[in-house]
Amino acid sequence: METGRFAPSPSGRMHLGNLFCSLLAWLSAKSTGGRVVLRIEDLDPLRCPRAFADEIEQDLAWLGLAWDEGGSLGGPHGPYYQQERTALYAGACDMLAARGLTYPCFCSRAQLHAASAPHRADGTPVYPGTCRALTRAEQAAKARVRPPALRLAVPDERVEFVDGHLGRYAEDLAKDCGDFILRRSDGVHAYQLAVVLDDAAMGVTQVVRGADLLSSTPRQLYLYRLLGLPAPRFYHLPLLTDAKGRRLSKRDGDVSLETLRQRYAPEQVVGRLAFLAGLQGEPAPRTAKSLLDGFAWEKVPKEDIRIPEGLF
Repeated sequence: METGRFAPSPSGRMHLGNLFCSLLAWLSAKSTGGRVVLRIEDLDPLRCPRAFADEIEQDLAWLGLAWDEGGSLGGPHGPYYQQERTALYAGACDMLAARGLTYPCFCSRAQLHAASAPHRADGTPVYPGTCRALTRAEQAAKARVRPPALRLAVPDERVEFVDGHLGRYAEDLAKDCGDFILRRSDGVHAYQLAVVLDDAAMGVTQVVRGADLLSSTPRQLYLYRLLGLPAPRFYHLPLLTDAKGRRLSKRDGDVSLETLRQRYAPEQVVGRLAFLAGLQGEPAPRTAKSLLDGFAWEKVPKEDIRIPEGLF
């Protein structure tokens, strides 16, 4: 039996891509007779008001994706809102700092994007280690001008793992990732750290998420090792795109649950998502529970999935 999780970021109403991921995460865990945890990833308090988290719970319940613990339901591994878990993140940062594995970084986002350092395929710069060799005196002088972020210094090491859906994947931490942020300059802890600590603390054994987060996994596996925590099995999903191949986004106002609930019954939405996932040959109405017996990762496409025009 597996313990899976939903871990939505409540920065707006869920869109079809979020629903697709939530459905497959639920099916993957429940098809083993397992459990599902709902964790609200509201690290940034300015972007993630509690009202959005409440709407997400309502939408998941409407779709029939019941969870066993977490969110407002509570449970033995709470709190389940990341804003209430900052002491755990701070403690881990202190522990890594005491081992000499972190350093303060004073670089701004604009400086990083303007630098001539290598960039990842998604345009994100690979941090060149600008602040890694600063002396204590230099750090103190810069801190009087700008509060620092906290970075983890990574070794020149290749981290490889086998994704449960997409297969073997590897990155060199120094060349492909670079020293990465554990805590931003405004005091908000980073996703990479929080997700590792929370999944371990909540007993998560299976993580289902979008392929856009595949490249985060080597960094997270390195953190699991440093912190002495058991790592879950990862399954990365193809992303949903519109008919022209553009990826769906909350920011762009793609079809949200608010719109879908006005147009369709929940079984119609689930059935269409199951069709996109390769779990049935036509977009006929289905409940999530009715899909459990036929669920298999082998049926799910590996490449991004275009939503046919008129399906939603």
